[in-house]
Amino acid sequence: MLERTGLPDLATDAFERPDPARLAASMPTHPPRILLLYGSLRERSYSRLLTFEAQRLLDAMGAETRVYHANGLPLPDDAEASHPKVAELREAMLWSEGQVWTSPERHGAMSAVMKAQIDWIPLPGGAIRPTQGRALALMQVSGGSQSFNALNQMRVLGRWMRMVTIPNQSSVAKAWQEFDEADRMKPSAFYDRVVDVMEELLKFTLLTRGASDYLTSRYSERKEEAAKLEARVGLKSI
Repeated sequence: MLERTGLPDLATDAFERPDPARLAASMPTHPPRILLLYGSLRERSYSRLLTFEAQRLLDAMGAETRVYHANGLPLPDDAEASHPKVAELREAMLWSEGQVWTSPERHGAMSAVMKAQIDWIPLPGGAIRPTQGRALALMQVSGGSQSFNALNQMRVLGRWMRMVTIPNQSSVAKAWQEFDEADRMKPSAFYDRVVDVMEELLKFTLLTRGASDYLTSRYSERKEEAAKLEARVGLKSI
């Protein structure tokens, strides 16, 4: 039992010392499950081509991958959650253990197509996000010089969704020059960075997927749940 001296405001029932054993308690043996999202519906979308390139790399590294295509996804709140494209997206989110988000930069920001996909993710448990604890890698494509605006926005969004956003990221400048007639990415420093990012994502996914619940367990939420339980028990005793 924690000694309360000097910490009178601490709810000792909800307080925990981090336990290294719980971080290594259960290591899944199935291939890491990676969901890839991209933010453009153009016929020749460079964010989609970059996503496919990332998918090939992840497959080669031993991951199980899915690419979600947002064609037909309604605007947030413009349809019921039972809409087939919404249901498909939400199921894929729950299936995943890691994710890749790739967006073009439009008007200095991530695309509306990219943001709409994230806005369809429900918050069924108040602050609890279905994405929390999952590893996340970020990439962007630009038509002009290299930029990081979409990446910076998605990094904020990843934190908001309680994801473990990896440090490395990819920004492909003048993307129209980086793919050949067969829609494959040309050899370049940009390609090498994509390999780096996917390798790092898979390592982070392997590290965190068995302990994501523990990693995202918070004192404030445990305290709130304990108070709710105490209230329920108190009502039953009346």
